[in-house]
Amino acid sequence: MSSDPARKTRGLMLMIVAPSGVGKTSLTRRLVADHSDLHLSISATTRQPRPGEHEGRDYHFVSPEDFDGMLQDDAFLEWAEVYGNRYGSPRAPIMEALARGESALFDIDYQGAMKIHAQAPDDAVLVYILPPSLAEMSRRLLARSQDSEEVIRERISRAKDELSLWKTFDYVVLNDDFDGAYSELAHIYHAERLRASRNLWLEPFVDELLEESLPEL
Repeated sequence: MSSDPARKTRGLMLMIVAPSGVGKTSLTRRLVADHSDLHLSISATTRQPRPGEHEGRDYHFVSPEDFDGMLQDDAFLEWAEVYGNRYGSPRAPIMEALARGESALFDIDYQGAMKIHAQAPDDAVLVYILPPSLAEMSRRLLARSQDSEEVIRERISRAKDELSLWKTFDYVVLNDDFDGAYSELAHIYHAERLRASRNLWLEPFVDELLEESLPEL
């Protein structure tokens, strides 16, 4: 974001989608850490906090009744139910941030990204992170020791189904080298910040240029 307050800009919603084990979390957390105008979108959820999780940092923890009220008020850009718990992306804080010139990063699944893109196509940018191979993705998941072999096979099968949808994204980044993938992701963000339609100061500035008298030579 420009440091000149006269250069009014609109932020963007950066949707990062990737199968588990591709390195999405590491890439997105570094991108947020390196850019003061980019903030991770915090979802609301009806599930209870897990050890080490904090309200407002990891999630907004709400009651099922409050979640129902937010649904009735159309307060979510997207929402879904996962294993009996509901998760949603609150609309108001995101749209207010975009109007201030700040951007939001969504660490999100394919369905959620498409729902948001359908509602705000001019604000949403879709990025898919590819694994170097399914074998390497499997190796990374096994090394994490967080899932059973059955769950890992299910994740890889789901990833194969999702990979066929790569043409629906604006950008695709191959994470075969972390630094290289991060550099590409950062370049995508920088380029999208410079998109003419997001730089609201350009139209009045160009209008002023057009109104200037021709300089004497």
